[in-house]
Amino acid sequence: MALDSCTSNVSPALAVRSSVGVELWACENTDLQYVYKSSLPREETRNCRSISFSSDGHYFAYSNGNEVKVLNTLDWKVKCTLPRPKAFYLKFSPIGNYISTWELYTVTKDKPEGSSNMFIYDLSSGSEVFDIVQKNQTDWEPSWSTDESLFAIVIGGEALFYDLSGDCKNFNTFTRKIGGSRGAVVSLSPGASPPCVAVYTPGAKGGPSMCKLYKYPSLSQNQAIACKSFFQADRVDLLWNKRGSGILLLTSTEVDKSGASYYGNQALHFMATKGDSCSVPLSKEGPVHCVKWSPKATEFVVVYGFMPSKAALYNLKCDVVYDFGEGPRNCAFFNPFGNLLALAGFGNLPGNVEIWDIKKKEILTNIKCPDTTYFEWNPNGIYFITATTAPRLRIGNGFKVYHYSGALVHETIWPQGQELLGIEWQKYADGTFEEPIITKVKPEGIKSSLPEASNKAYTPPHLRMLKEGKDPEQFMPRPQGKPNVTLPGSSASRKGGLKSMADKSNKTKNKKELGVAKSGEKNLSCKNGTESTVDEFHCQNRKHKPAKQVLVKETDSINVLNDGPQEILKQGPKKSGNPEKEKKIRHVAKKLSDIKKLKLRQEQGETLELNQLNKISMEAKFLEELKILKMTT
Repeated sequence: MALDSCTSNVSPALAVRSSVGVELWACENTDLQYVYKSSLPREETRNCRSISFSSDGHYFAYSNGNEVKVLNTLDWKVKCTLPRPKAFYLKFSPIGNYISTWELYTVTKDKPEGSSNMFIYDLSSGSEVFDIVQKNQTDWEPSWSTDESLFAIVIGGEALFYDLSGDCKNFNTFTRKIGGSRGAVVSLSPGASPPCVAVYTPGAKGGPSMCKLYKYPSLSQNQAIACKSFFQADRVDLLWNKRGSGILLLTSTEVDKSGASYYGNQALHFMATKGDSCSVPLSKEGPVHCVKWSPKATEFVVVYGFMPSKAALYNLKCDVVYDFGEGPRNCAFFNPFGNLLALAGFGNLPGNVEIWDIKKKEILTNIKCPDTTYFEWNPNGIYFITATTAPRLRIGNGFKVYHYSGALVHETIWPQGQELLGIEWQKYADGTFEEPIITKVKPEGIKSSLPEASNKAYTPPHLRMLKEGKDPEQFMPRPQGKPNVTLPGSSASRKGGLKSMADKSNKTKNKKELGVAKSGEKNLSCKNGTESTVDEFHCQNRKHKPAKQVLVKETDSINVLNDGPQEILKQGPKKSGNPEKEKKIRHVAKKLSDIKKLKLRQEQGETLELNQLNKISMEAKFLEELKILKMTT
């Protein structure tokens, strides 16, 4: 089948990280069928933790448990190797002259104070030029200017700036600094040089948190070009648009004192380099699930609110340009040109993916991609890839490639006994591809080999058997060598009881249906075509009672790094000599155990409340947190 794959002969490679090695796949422009080719590099290793392409796609780096290898993608030969066997994260600088690595911070008997775990290497020589201790796996990477003439990093609460312009590239001595406090965050703007600088300082002793914008190198307190203060912010994500003319501040707290959410609350603020600042208005209560800038840098999308969440497009004045309505969504992805937007619901949500034409403000397709743990647009802006990866999901691993119209054009199912750990498309510099013209023509695709998920409601086995006229007791295993004795509670005495339970269940169901019919005038029609009663929405405005306890067998415990949260709570964490860390492990394991119980109730057909669904959607975050904590014990 002929597909409008791209406007040039460039075909992005696909890097694949699995439990058996690292591979690079290629495709033919005519059919987009990705396959491994013997001419491309492949390395067998079970210890690859990270893969990364540079922003222009000239370099590809991966760790193999012994070292970090950097390949030149022009000929796929090794550019240099870095002596970092424990590298956990890899990140290229904007132009690709440097690469940063981060590994887990450890303390030994020889070095009780710990040693450096974040490093910067010069790719031209493969030599180490900078190292420092960065204990936290979030906000570990340095911030670079677009031309790499400046980089900044927070050390001991101070934002330090290193000037790399000219022939003398000095990584040993910082040129300027801004005094801050513990938990400070610094970010340099992309675009023009010298860049603007955003510095976030958390509040202390009940005071407000604050974010200030400066124009480098004017970093005095009275030289700030914009300032925004806010309360209830334990941490902040700084999100620049592509031009560096505006920045979004996504603030969040660890605990929501109102009790409406298990995971604190979020707020969104906007600051412009011209000096303007404001709070982004959100018309529905609940968490901010996702914030993304358009590559055009003039608009941004926000997905927010209790489920079904809302999604809206804003301009630089923080006015709503378009309301996408409500739906089961928690993610948003612009294609590289900003003319297509994918709104999706992954994690505990059913996997709906909506593709919108941003210019015409109309939906092009709505498909379902269940069990998706990774989503990425092709650099040509026409195709996107969805993948099911471990350790989030250890079964059904594989990836699919779709046309923006929803046509499936490629599918790879991972072999049993192996796990797909990561996947990434090769990146390209701006101008490599032309902006695609969006049409409603749907190319011929292929049919997925995976069975579609059933929409049939779950019926417990005993009710299923009663409906079929069978006695559930007949199918229960009995101990060998012992006579069958009729006791109170056995088949003879329970049969009537089971039937009465079924009758009671049916009566309750009929009453509920009757109640919904009587309150039909209270129904709310959502924009996505679904209906919900007003009562279902009231729970987001009141404190919820604790969920009823559900018995879970030990064999149902979640398998996380060999020990599930059920086992951790039962046996206690492995002794690490750090009581605070052991306490954190038990805390995270308890949350994962609660999520497991909620999912079991959901599978049994019980309707969960909105805050409980929100808690289930955080499972991936807690799995990653538990993984990090256990690896550092």
